[in-house]
Amino acid sequence: MVDFRKWLLALAVVGLLLGVGTSTANAQNPAFTCAATAVPNIVRSEGVTELLGDLILNCTGGIPTAAGRSIPLQNVVITVGGTNVTSRILDSSILASEALLLIDEPYPADPFPSRTIAPPDVTNPPTNQEGCVAVNNTNCKIISVGVGIGAAGSYNGYYGNLSPGPHYNVFQGVQQGANSISWSGVPIDAPGTAGVRVVRITNIRANASLLAPGASSLIPVTISESIFVNGYQVIALNQPSNGNVVGNIIPGLISSVGVPGAYQQCNSVNTYLGTPPGDVITDTGITVSATEGFRYSFKPQNYWQIFTAQYDGYYSGPGTPIEQNVLNFPYSSESGFTPDADGLDNTTSLEYIGLADRGTQIQFGLTGLGAGVNLYAPAYVYLTGNYGGGTVVGVAVLTSQSTSSGAVSSGIPLVTAPSTGTNGPPVLINATAPTASLVYEIWYSDPNVLESLAVPISVEYTSNTATNTPPVTTTAAPTSVTPTFWPISSAPTATTGPIPRFVPDTGSSTLFTISACTCNLLFPFVTNQAGFDTGIAIANTTDDPYMTTAQNGTVVLNYYGNTPGTTAGVAPYTTQAAVPAGSELVFTLSNGGGIPGGGTPSVVVPATAGFQGYIIAQANFQYCHGFAFISDVGAQKLAEGYLAISLDVPYAPAYAISINPSSGVGIASPLGPTGLNRTGNGGENEGH
Repeated sequence: MVDFRKWLLALAVVGLLLGVGTSTANAQNPAFTCAATAVPNIVRSEGVTELLGDLILNCTGGIPTAAGRSIPLQNVVITVGGTNVTSRILDSSILASEALLLIDEPYPADPFPSRTIAPPDVTNPPTNQEGCVAVNNTNCKIISVGVGIGAAGSYNGYYGNLSPGPHYNVFQGVQQGANSISWSGVPIDAPGTAGVRVVRITNIRANASLLAPGASSLIPVTISESIFVNGYQVIALNQPSNGNVVGNIIPGLISSVGVPGAYQQCNSVNTYLGTPPGDVITDTGITVSATEGFRYSFKPQNYWQIFTAQYDGYYSGPGTPIEQNVLNFPYSSESGFTPDADGLDNTTSLEYIGLADRGTQIQFGLTGLGAGVNLYAPAYVYLTGNYGGGTVVGVAVLTSQSTSSGAVSSGIPLVTAPSTGTNGPPVLINATAPTASLVYEIWYSDPNVLESLAVPISVEYTSNTATNTPPVTTTAAPTSVTPTFWPISSAPTATTGPIPRFVPDTGSSTLFTISACTCNLLFPFVTNQAGFDTGIAIANTTDDPYMTTAQNGTVVLNYYGNTPGTTAGVAPYTTQAAVPAGSELVFTLSNGGGIPGGGTPSVVVPATAGFQGYIIAQANFQYCHGFAFISDVGAQKLAEGYLAISLDVPYAPAYAISINPSSGVGIASPLGPTGLNRTGNGGENEGH
């Protein structure tokens, strides 16, 4: 019994000593703790693959793994709240994603462009980026080199036979469900007292359109991201309970149409467009604009295009992109982080991780386009905005004009503010009535300027009223345009591409109308009552010395008023045959009439004896004039005459004269009505 009590006392002393030693060690090595932080990106509410801000863990404390031993493995999961993760899937067999986890902010030995990018703010960052697909607990094991951060630690990026084996610092994630990315078996070592270990999550894309359809720029909807870590070592995570805000959703595109075009069927428009040796536009076109909802809403595909415009002095199109391989640098492009690392999986797409397929594209989709109508738009358009002097002006290129060799072969000159440059030559737009599509891609834009893409669209057709070419549009169904980001997506979740992609915009505006060639006259007072009668003359003046196309057409007489003893009034009347150009329709209310001389006997207007009110005449030819004469029977005592009021408006100016570059012959093209217009048609002048 005495010996047993002695052993108890000895064990108590040993326990006390061990407790003191443990307390001392714990005091010297605080818990392994990681605090989450994020800087949110502004993302477009129309976007399906919007790039979110990076999520960063700043980790301190803990006990580092001793040199020569395996670093404890962790499983990391990030979840985006309320919507789908849409980072590109690069290998469908294992759902390998472009989403990456990086440790110790590896800075490449060959950053691009070296003249503008500084290393991240870490102590002695690794100068090599080495990758590993974090899909299981064996791929990404690392043998510790001991205490150290950056190039001095276990994440120095070296690989191969260098002892003690691979030291990965770029880890590729795997799609897990609709809204999560996971990394399995990531070795995350405690930094101890060596400094702050930075764990960064990048290349997370999300479907902003699901979370905020019709978002307002006044109160942005946010996208949050949460991170979870578990494994062979306890890591205390500090992050907001509702997640880390990594995106603010704002509408990315605001569209508008200038003054819609108003054309008439009987007048050919821009007939020399597309005729060698030059293109002649006889009007200024109809301007359709797409404006950024916020600065940096329009982006080129890759930083290479920004670099060549700003530093090398020319616009570059889609070509061989560069690796955007420096963390936390604002590349201002559609692409994300593209590491300079081996060992990552890109089996399906055969592209750089993080690389977008294209720059921002904007489609102008047209509906209600009539057969025989052609559209022309510039091969490239310079963006407009409040640029400072000497600043490179943005440019967008019609996609059919883009070439793999870029802007040099396309002949797009570099333009700097305050000059906005001259847009490219007109290009015929491929169209299949009743639809057409123009798609422009951003080759360069300034992320600090609110920019607009204003595209002048020119209409071209040759009139042939005998074949109803072009067909007449109506105010109820005009030719309409819908500007929207492009391409439109039918895939709201993660796929192998494309990036970027968007949801459609439902808002459309009238682009132009083509009206029948009619002339509309108001006779404000006519009477065949109380001993008075009214005579009316309507002249078809399309036969003239001014190169006007001679037109024949019927006349519709609309009677508004009454005849004594009736309640139904007088029904509208349409002449049974056309009134020829250069002739007049003459009649009285009491006796009717027709074309004097009997040359066209079927053009007869019946009598409307006893009628009093007003008449609106609709002539199916472009130019007409009217005169009314009211008198007592026989014009014995009282008489008054007046000109009919034109309900159309004049063209201003009446014509644009274009010269055929081949023959030197001029042609006059009406430019369309302006001012207040009762009918949507253009006339010669205001009668009164």
